[in-house]
Amino acid sequence: MHVFLETERMILRRFAENDADALFALYDDPAVMKYLNGGQPADRTEIVEKDLPAFLGYYERFPGYGFWAAIEKRTGDFLGWFHFRPRPEDPVDEPELGYRLHQSAWGKGYGTEGSAALLEKGFTELGVKRVTAATMAVNRRSRRVMEKLGMTFVRSYFEEFPEHERAPGSEHGEVEYAITREEWAAARGS
Repeated sequence: MHVFLETERMILRRFAENDADALFALYDDPAVMKYLNGGQPADRTEIVEKDLPAFLGYYERFPGYGFWAAIEKRTGDFLGWFHFRPRPEDPVDEPELGYRLHQSAWGKGYGTEGSAALLEKGFTELGVKRVTAATMAVNRRSRRVMEKLGMTFVRSYFEEFPEHERAPGSEHGEVEYAITREEWAAARGS
């Protein structure tokens, strides 16, 4: 197992080809996918042929970045994933932070815990200058995680995602939050 990061309650590890079933279970939950595609059923073939290979490809192209399976230490359960990776249009030292967690992990601080650990690793070990995160404007839970991390609201915007049009609240668009290394250090008192 390629452990990338350990938090108090989780191990964030590299994905492996045998994680397709875990991803399918996550993506097939309508509540998890509500703000992504309106809760449409998952396509296991797409996960196996597109999503998982894309996850695996990050580790080689961008060392230190990628998608990380979140495993609960106490139970060994797959909680979901976190991503910490540069978007195609951004510099490598300005990655995007994201997460997708099972309902059973909601409201328990896992999103904040995993994200905070990734911010720390990025700012202290990977030479990251700035981190962004985005969600639908109506996704209050994700916005709250971003705020707890010390990220600040940058902008509202609209993007063309055909699958997003099925999501409730898509007419309100997306929001972007960000934090710089300096802001992160100041908030920690370092």
